[in-house]
Amino acid sequence: MELAHSLLLNEEASSQLGEVQKAEFIFEWLRYLEKLLLATSRNDVRENQKTLVEQLLSLLNSSPGPPMRKLLAQNLAILYSIGDTFSVYETINKCNDLIRSKDDSPSYLPTKLAAVVCLGSLYKKLGRILANGFTDTVGNILKAMKSAESQGRYEIMLSLQSILTGLGAAAAPCHRDVYKAARSCLTDRSMAVRCAAAKCLLELQNEAIFMWSTDLDSVATLCFKSFEGSNYDVRISVSKLLGTVLAKAVIAKHPGAASRQSARRVSLEEVLELLGTGFLRGSSGFLRASGDMLKGSSSVSRDVRVGVTQAYVVFVSTLGGAWLEKNFAVFLSHILSLVSQLNPKATQTQADAVCCRRCVSFVLRATIGGLLGEKSQIAAAKGICQAVGKLKKAMDAVLSDGNLETRLSSTDVAASQHALVCALQELGNLIHSVGTTAAPLLQDCTAGLLDSVISVSVHPSVSVRLAAAWCLHCIAVALPSHLTPLLDRCLDRLAILKSSPEAVTGFSFAVAALLGAVTHCPLGIPHGKGKIIMTLAEDLLCSAAQNSRLSLQRTQAGWLLIAALMTLGPAVVSHHLARVLLLWNCVFPAAPKDLETEKSRGDSFTWQVTLEGRAGALCAVKSFISHCGDLLTDEVIQRLLPPLPCAVDLLTQLSPILKTYGSSLKTPSVVYRQRLYELLILLPPETYKGNLCALLTELAAELTAPDIQAAASTCLLPALCHPDDLLVLSPLLQETDHRFIEEQLLLGNGVACGSLEYDPYSIYEKDVGGDSVPKPLPPALSVISSASKLFGVVCANVDEGQRVLILEQLLSGIKHTKGARQQAVELHVVSAVSNLLKYVAGSKGSLGPEVRRLVLTLLLGALESPSPLLRCAAAEAWARLAQVVDDGGFTAGLAQVSFDKLKSARDAVTRTGHSLALGSLHRYLGSIGPQHLSSCIGVLYTLSQDSTSPDVQTWALHSLSLTIDSAGALYHVHVEPTLALILRLLLNVPPTHAEVHQSLGRCLNALITTLGPELQGNNTSVSTLRTSCLLGCAVMQDNPGCLVQAQAISCLQQLHMFAPRHVNLSSLVSCLCVNLCSPYLLLRRAVLACLRQLVQREAAEVSEHAVMLARDGRDLATDPNLREVGLEGALLALLDRETDASLCQDIRETLHHMLTSMAVEKLSLWLKLCKDVLAASADFTAITCVDTMQEEEGDRGDDASVLTRSDDKPHPFSNPRWATRVFAADCVCRIINQCENANSAHFDIALAQEMKKSDSRNDFLVLHLADLIRMAFMAATDHSDQLRLSGLDTLLVVIRRFADIAEPEFPGHVILEQYQANVGAALRPAFTSETPPDITAKACQVCSAWMASGVVSDLSDLRRVHQLLVSSLTKIQAGKEALSYRYNESASTMEILAVLKAWAEVYIIAVQRHKNHKQTLKPAVSSEDSVRSVSPPAGGLLDLVCTDLGTLSRLWLAALQDFALLTLPAEFASQLPVEGGAFYTAETSEKAKLHYHSSWALILHAAALWLTSTGFADPDEGATNLSRPVTPTSMGQGSSSSSAAAVKSPEDVYADRFHLILGISVEFLCSLRADATMESIAACLHALQALLDVPWPRSRIGSDQDLGIELLNVLHRVILTRESPAIQLASLEVVRQIICAAQEHVKEKRRSAEVDDGASEKETLPEFGEGKDTGGLVPGKSLVFATLELCVCILVRQLPELNPKLTGGPRVTSSKPQTLPEEGSRLVAAALVILAELPAVCSPEGSISILPTILYLAIGVLRETAVKLPGGQLSSTVTASLQALKGILTSPMARAEKSQEAWTSLLQSALATVLDCWSPADGVHQELDNISLLTAVTVFILSTSPEVTTVPCLQKRCIERFKAALESQDPVVQMKTYQLLHSIFQYPDPAISYPYIYSLAPSVVEKLQEIDKRKPDDATELQLCQEGLKLLEALVTIAEEQHRSQLVACLLPVLISFLLDENAVGSATSVMRSLHDFALQNLMQIAPRYSSVFKSVMASSPALKARLEAAVKGNQESVRVEPPSKHTKNLGGSSSIQLKTSFL
Repeated sequence: MELAHSLLLNEEASSQLGEVQKAEFIFEWLRYLEKLLLATSRNDVRENQKTLVEQLLSLLNSSPGPPMRKLLAQNLAILYSIGDTFSVYETINKCNDLIRSKDDSPSYLPTKLAAVVCLGSLYKKLGRILANGFTDTVGNILKAMKSAESQGRYEIMLSLQSILTGLGAAAAPCHRDVYKAARSCLTDRSMAVRCAAAKCLLELQNEAIFMWSTDLDSVATLCFKSFEGSNYDVRISVSKLLGTVLAKAVIAKHPGAASRQSARRVSLEEVLELLGTGFLRGSSGFLRASGDMLKGSSSVSRDVRVGVTQAYVVFVSTLGGAWLEKNFAVFLSHILSLVSQLNPKATQTQADAVCCRRCVSFVLRATIGGLLGEKSQIAAAKGICQAVGKLKKAMDAVLSDGNLETRLSSTDVAASQHALVCALQELGNLIHSVGTTAAPLLQDCTAGLLDSVISVSVHPSVSVRLAAAWCLHCIAVALPSHLTPLLDRCLDRLAILKSSPEAVTGFSFAVAALLGAVTHCPLGIPHGKGKIIMTLAEDLLCSAAQNSRLSLQRTQAGWLLIAALMTLGPAVVSHHLARVLLLWNCVFPAAPKDLETEKSRGDSFTWQVTLEGRAGALCAVKSFISHCGDLLTDEVIQRLLPPLPCAVDLLTQLSPILKTYGSSLKTPSVVYRQRLYELLILLPPETYKGNLCALLTELAAELTAPDIQAAASTCLLPALCHPDDLLVLSPLLQETDHRFIEEQLLLGNGVACGSLEYDPYSIYEKDVGGDSVPKPLPPALSVISSASKLFGVVCANVDEGQRVLILEQLLSGIKHTKGARQQAVELHVVSAVSNLLKYVAGSKGSLGPEVRRLVLTLLLGALESPSPLLRCAAAEAWARLAQVVDDGGFTAGLAQVSFDKLKSARDAVTRTGHSLALGSLHRYLGSIGPQHLSSCIGVLYTLSQDSTSPDVQTWALHSLSLTIDSAGALYHVHVEPTLALILRLLLNVPPTHAEVHQSLGRCLNALITTLGPELQGNNTSVSTLRTSCLLGCAVMQDNPGCLVQAQAISCLQQLHMFAPRHVNLSSLVSCLCVNLCSPYLLLRRAVLACLRQLVQREAAEVSEHAVMLARDGRDLATDPNLREVGLEGALLALLDRETDASLCQDIRETLHHMLTSMAVEKLSLWLKLCKDVLAASADFTAITCVDTMQEEEGDRGDDASVLTRSDDKPHPFSNPRWATRVFAADCVCRIINQCENANSAHFDIALAQEMKKSDSRNDFLVLHLADLIRMAFMAATDHSDQLRLSGLDTLLVVIRRFADIAEPEFPGHVILEQYQANVGAALRPAFTSETPPDITAKACQVCSAWMASGVVSDLSDLRRVHQLLVSSLTKIQAGKEALSYRYNESASTMEILAVLKAWAEVYIIAVQRHKNHKQTLKPAVSSEDSVRSVSPPAGGLLDLVCTDLGTLSRLWLAALQDFALLTLPAEFASQLPVEGGAFYTAETSEKAKLHYHSSWALILHAAALWLTSTGFADPDEGATNLSRPVTPTSMGQGSSSSSAAAVKSPEDVYADRFHLILGISVEFLCSLRADATMESIAACLHALQALLDVPWPRSRIGSDQDLGIELLNVLHRVILTRESPAIQLASLEVVRQIICAAQEHVKEKRRSAEVDDGASEKETLPEFGEGKDTGGLVPGKSLVFATLELCVCILVRQLPELNPKLTGGPRVTSSKPQTLPEEGSRLVAAALVILAELPAVCSPEGSISILPTILYLAIGVLRETAVKLPGGQLSSTVTASLQALKGILTSPMARAEKSQEAWTSLLQSALATVLDCWSPADGVHQELDNISLLTAVTVFILSTSPEVTTVPCLQKRCIERFKAALESQDPVVQMKTYQLLHSIFQYPDPAISYPYIYSLAPSVVEKLQEIDKRKPDDATELQLCQEGLKLLEALVTIAEEQHRSQLVACLLPVLISFLLDENAVGSATSVMRSLHDFALQNLMQIAPRYSSVFKSVMASSPALKARLEAAVKGNQESVRVEPPSKHTKNLGGSSSIQLKTSFL
């Protein structure tokens, strides 16, 4: 293929190829040439032009296929447009000659067609350059058309369209001729020709004025004719033409006076009249129509009506939304008039009426719903409301007419009913789509919307009453706050108007519809409504018999209400179940005898009521089973069963009853049968096994009934066919934007499409697709559907003989009928048998041989049926049969049958059926073996090349695609021939056979999937395959059929997945962008599915390609938004327009992927998009008043002005819908999250500004803070509730992320502070009384986050937001009763808990700040007022909260008590309070649980803090008890009286509270669910910490050892299951507190024992503490053991080397010491602190048991983490271990008489272990830090009793270690050694200190004398020197009097040696100078103290004396000369490195 990439065709290469390869080669060359010509210079093109033209023309003569001729023509045109044009006429003449040629042979046809296409392309590209000769060309083409066949006509029309495009107005002379030709083609028998003609005329009308003036009527009539017998594509094209022409006629600005005669002005009314004529009379015109009317013949064909409907939509869309707003009233009245009394013909039959209503609804939905923004939609809703009012008035006028005879004639009712239904449904849809934004409309008294709708609920027509009910349902879903008031209103009317039949049905429909809305409203309705409805329903059912005029209506209404009530779910229904079951059991007679007596009694009316009642009861039970599955216990099922046998008996008796009482019972009996079947399908078959045979007989009769009217094929079969097959079979079954109206064409003219009046019970059902009305089918159709489903279940559960009988009966039923009836019966039987096979396959059953034979006979007949759907269902069943039998031989036999049929049959029907049967076999059984695979592929190859029948080709190719899919790897051998076949067909099948191309696309897709990742390979065979696949995709992309293009896109998507490098991304993206706005839904879906995949990997590239495409602007079809706002913006705009749910989901995901990968780089773009979407709709009048307090504050007054937009240019998002705005707000949150993971400058304003200065392209989120706040503000103050929630969410994210970013210009302030007015203003509306609880709850969360964030420090500013929380607190104090009655009780629970949680959060933060504040104040002791001025907020926030703490604490405790009750296991349910808790009701406890789960943790923490702060003494115990049955102060007594509460002692109250908090915490922590948040765990642990901070709870824990152990075990589990260091640290803190509590308890017991027993009996004192007298610790019973387990767990996790098991020995020596991360260090330190506390909890014997473990761990940590750090610092873990050692060594147990001996020996071992660290046993030298070990040794020496360390061997080793350290080369080690020796030398006990002094003092003196010789030269040596001198001074102090003089005599010379004389002082280094100062200072102190020694030394050494004097003199001079610099002062004074903590 590389050879094809050249400017000239490589003829040599192409001549060597075979036929197919040659075609591929040439196609590839033409594709390449098209790109190359545009990129080649003009001169190069001119040089090669002649040759190129010749090559192209020679190809023209070689019969090119359709894709090739198109490319050829394009290339010729491009060539002439770039090169010279002088030979163009020659080319045109050649083409004309080819067209004129008399050769009519099929082989010459492609050349002729290619010539036609070339002419079109040349004229289109070159346009007016060719203007002078075009008339001949056009004439020639038109002449050729007369004899052309359909392909020719198709190409000629498209060519004429191109010529018109190119020539524009210059083509005027030919306009009429073209018009005439196109007229005839517009009604051509070929659909493709009609489409082409429509495109041609659409082009023509741009210039031909006559089309939309003088000839307007004939154009319209012509279009109506064209709709007759049309397909979907024709309707799309022709409706576009008709709509555009009519729109042109309305808005045309007519040209000058010259043409005024020809043009007449057309008014809007005339145009609408014209369209109306088409809708009502079709294409028959006026004269014929009148004749038809006289004869009373059939109405307009449905396809004309659907076509005209689409034309209406195009007409309005072309004129645009603004035009519609202006002319809305005219348009609405016209549309509604189409189904009103003016046009009775449209609604003659029920079926016609339903279809016309659908069309009208569609027009209204597509125009009002699609073109208007939300404000205009609300205006439109008012308009519709007025129209409803007018129609209602007209109706009332008729009803109030005095003459009773004429009063209720059916025509008058019918007159307004259909218009009303359409208006009400559209009103419902409108409000549903606008959502809560419509609230003002409902409150608007002038509109009176609700009154209008409710008043229509009593209309005489059932369909109107149902439509009104549905409208109310939509209103309730859109505005949940109206649900309860509407329900109340309808229930009241129902109760009052019980005696009006219309009111009973109307309001029962309304109530049922509103109950159906509850599932869509998360806040629900009050629980009590269920009881009211149930009572009302019972009342209606009981009173039904009282008045025969109302019996029917009351019965129906009663059961409808019960059935609708079931949708509320188990929580509500469980309370009424007994009554429902009672009613159900009463409806049917108890015994068969009673049924017989019933039959003999009664008349047709009573039977009608009976059947209605029983059908209703069946429906109610069905509703119960499908909505309340949880209540279906065995007991309930047993109570449901008794009436079933009787119900089935009645079924068998229906036909005699019908015979007796006449046809009025026909419909009720059909409905009864359907209800029974539906119920039985839901029940397990064993529940009615006694009735199976009777049922089966009935079902067989049902399926073959003699009075079957229409074939229900389109309802029954699609469910039984595979969705992929349906696309091939019937384009009508494809999903389109017009599905709503296209459906009626499937059903054939006689059958009505679904409508609400066919089954009122569907009004409450859940699964309604989108916002459209439920569309149940007529009972006659749905009963067949239910019967065939039930047949499958029943037939599978009877025995074999019974099955054979029934199947024989069904087959004979088919045989004995004829014609259309036979087809219908066959269809029913096939669907029933399909269901049987489906059921048997699902339940793994089997079928006997006789049954198989019968099924095969049936299916073989069906496979050759004329109905394509039936063939498809039969093929599916054929494969299912093979699946059920599951036997290779049987399957092979089936395949063989098909092979034989396909070889012999010549008719298309048999060939299509059996080819699909083969494909289905493969689909269900994987593969039927390699030998069959080859023969199968061979047969399908042959069929797919049968060009005489496109149908056969389509089915065969589809079947081939199934075979490829299922064969998998087996198919590899066939890949190449298949690919060649696909390409050959793609290049040769005419474009008019789109369905063949679609199937080819499926095959290609399957092949690409089969090849999979192999496509990435580089060998020649793979690259050839890959090129072929790409070529196939290219051919399909060029196909005019949109669905073929969709296939091409999905193939490219597959290729991109497997071989991304080989797909040209830029051309793919441009193809996707062009089709973003295609009118075909499936194409848009394919585009978005592909985009979604591309952006996951290459979002940035895709976005760039899209922008490039928009800039080039070559393709006019692209979305105009691309240019302005890029692909992201275009997708957002599309999301706003799109209604298809799956497509919207794809758009959202695509945008999310783009945002994830690009938001940080393209920050400004994304934020601007979101801002535009949010600002486009912001109602600025509502927003401008940002904050009433701003004006007073002066400088903040301009916040509001920021929000008004100044730019007036129109932008791509005009009036976005609320859902799009919600999405934009969510995107803002995602952008912030993305920035969190990116550069830190996004959240650091100083850094961001700096980086922005250095490179202006840098962009950071913090610089857009104003925009973020503004967006959050706009969203939070919108009319739409969902948007308000999103806005508050965004605000919360912004506050949390930006709260702590400092404002660089104003130190001490943060950047958010300037926006506090906006935050306050955004929150205030959420606290108004009518705000829904979920918004208030979210706003509370934001309030608490804002107050806790610390942004605002000024109390007066804080008060604004604080005030909002106070108002909500006041509101909730009234408890659960006083809150809104509009929603479910659980909604008020949610609101109360949200408020309490918000307060809790604020309180927790306030207490923390107060604590921190107190700590910071401790070191800086300052006067009270200066403290206040330093930082006011710390106490301030707490003060704010404290005012309400009394109330809050009680509410918190009440909420915790509720939570505790709700979390009890199910077996305690009986003990729960009957009326619920403080904040929840018993009935709604399940829903309330969720709210408690989300808020209990913070409330727990706050309550614990409050209890701590009061020290468990409640300051105002008896104050203000809340007005509520459960008084939270009397904890734990349910609702006992206050007198009982008063009995409780404070101790009991404390205990209750303590156990409440402890119980909740332990219960939560010990069974942590996977979804438990870290926040909850942390809050829980903090609560425990707070609790144990106070003595009283500590004493409880200390005294109750089991409780302590339980807590420790729980904490151990937390530590094991949660890796978070913060959680583990918090757990350890609680452990420490528990141990402290235990210590206190032990101390207290010892103290009290001593006091009690007196000192005299000291010997007999019992041992307190763990281990008692024996020292044994029992696991599980010992607090100490549990603690040890937990600490070991922590330590071993951080330092695995501590575990002897892991390292295989008692201790590990070979590993290097390691530095732990900070979190690890903190955990280790915390564990060590706990270990050190343990001995104090034990008795002396117990302490001996645990001491070895504790010492092992402490020394182990020291050994493992003793890393050398710079400057001699100790690592934090070493510090901790030293502190722990010190704690252990100083323990009183070390000196207690019972344990002293054991302790001493253990401590000696420990010291030996430390000393062994220097000389490891295995000789491997560790790099341990000397300083750490020496410090440890020093701790031992100083902290233990002398017996431990004075043992000679240990003492000797210690001294050696110090000696070695003094000899160290590292000055830091030396210096630290001096410091440690300093403390040892000063130890008061001479037994310890003297040996060290004797051994080490001489070497210290030596060292100092050495330093004197080589002067110190840096700070470290200086310090070393100073420390040495200090050490010597200390020795002097310690020495006994007699030896002191010798020491001073040693010290003085050393000090004097460091002095400098007056000459040297000036030139000395700073180090020497400091040393001089230090020595001089010390000398000045020593001389007076030891004057005698000083004098004698001076006297004996004159040299020293002279040096000293010189130094003193020099010093005085230098003091005179200069004040000493600070630097030296500091160095000398205090530069010795202090140990961080004093261990010594």
